[in-house]
Amino acid sequence: MNIDDLTIGQAKQLASLLVNQPITQAAAASPYDPLIGKNIAIRGVTMIDIGRLVAVYPQELVIEDASWIPETERWAQFLSDGSHKECEPYPAGRVVIGRGSICEVAEWTHPLPREQK
Repeated sequence: MNIDDLTIGQAKQLASLLVNQPITQAAAASPYDPLIGKNIAIRGVTMIDIGRLVAVYPQELVIEDASWIPETERWAQFLSDGSHKECEPYPAGRVVIGRGSICEVAEWTHPLPREQK
């Protein structure tokens, strides 16, 4: 196959394979799908990010109203009552989290922490 001989339609098909597109219901189901629109706590390699999950991509999660929590109480206590020692809110807007840096994700059932602490 010679790339110069591709039709515009074939080039569009090829380009669609290379674009980082959100996972939709038409695509393979993701364990994150039920969490879209909900608040989540993401424990990763640099501690915890908290926010509302708004999009799922093959290599990233996108959250809004997000904060980075560098220090918590014990993990079970943190999840059960929301207690944390430090909080660094992100500015308004979206935060993209690489899925390769994620250790685990849990639904966050408390108000999102947005005050610096």
